[in-house]
Amino acid sequence: MTGKQLFAGSFPDASNAGYPVVVSTWDFGKAANAAAWEILSRSGRALDAVEAGVRIPEADETNQSVGYGGLPDRDGRVTLDACIMDEKYNCGSVMCLEHIKHPISVARLVMEKTPHIILTGEGALRFALANGFKKENLLTPAAEKAWREWLKTSEYKPVANIENQLYQPGKDPMPGSKDNHDTIGMLALDAQGNISGACTTSGLAYKMQGRVGDSPVIGAGLYVDNEVGGATATGVGEEVIRIVGAHLIVELMRQGRSPQAACREAVERIIKRNPARAKEIQVGFLALNKKGEYGAYCLQKGFTYAVRNQHTDTVIHSNSIY
Repeated sequence: MTGKQLFAGSFPDASNAGYPVVVSTWDFGKAANAAAWEILSRSGRALDAVEAGVRIPEADETNQSVGYGGLPDRDGRVTLDACIMDEKYNCGSVMCLEHIKHPISVARLVMEKTPHIILTGEGALRFALANGFKKENLLTPAAEKAWREWLKTSEYKPVANIENQLYQPGKDPMPGSKDNHDTIGMLALDAQGNISGACTTSGLAYKMQGRVGDSPVIGAGLYVDNEVGGATATGVGEEVIRIVGAHLIVELMRQGRSPQAACREAVERIIKRNPARAKEIQVGFLALNKKGEYGAYCLQKGFTYAVRNQHTDTVIHSNSIY
């Protein structure tokens, strides 16, 4: 199989195939995919593609769930989480990182320049500054305004598909609309047939200080195995961590499941663990195998993912259980 293999199949099932290809979570993944595709279309490395791709939403101040512009924790502090993984099982992660606009690039340096996988908090910040990153105020006026409004009640009730937004009936988009989003997870398969992944987020809005979800946890929010494929997650991270979601999906694909079937089985496991809780939250999974086949599944309607290859550049609505 080569990078010039023809794309085949139809949406939204996983009968598609071929590479290079990049997939990412949510509608804003389309712009992220465009940056990744610039690298993949020139036979560049998947690792470089996923880093470049997710940097787009990280720098978008209108995106209140990833990087700059992200909604803060309940103390008004914007803390970022990210991880990255390449085709050689190398991986890096940062958690509770403040003041740095591109945590994904810091995570990559953790992977490449340290003997560790995870750096957190003040240690992660010191490492970033020592490696030339600029300290910035990530709390935008819009995010600060939303936080101060939330402080009036300090009520924490995440809404499915907009876990990272202060939901105001009549003002904010309804669950399932195109503007709803949270974490961006991205998977890319390059022309050499190698796969890499990246995941980055500002975490749940108004979370407790120090809370970390699944996004920077290798095996939960992201996992890549170059023999099989990769998977990433979005939604309420605590539930993803409980089933080690991304690793589970990769192992299911190793056993022969298609990407979509593996994602569905992971979603069903969340439901089996806590049926009542599953009806109140959103979790979505996205997977890509070594053939270039991709698929997704989620709990509630509303989760979308973006796909870019030689033949398509589109956003797909994921199938859901409910």
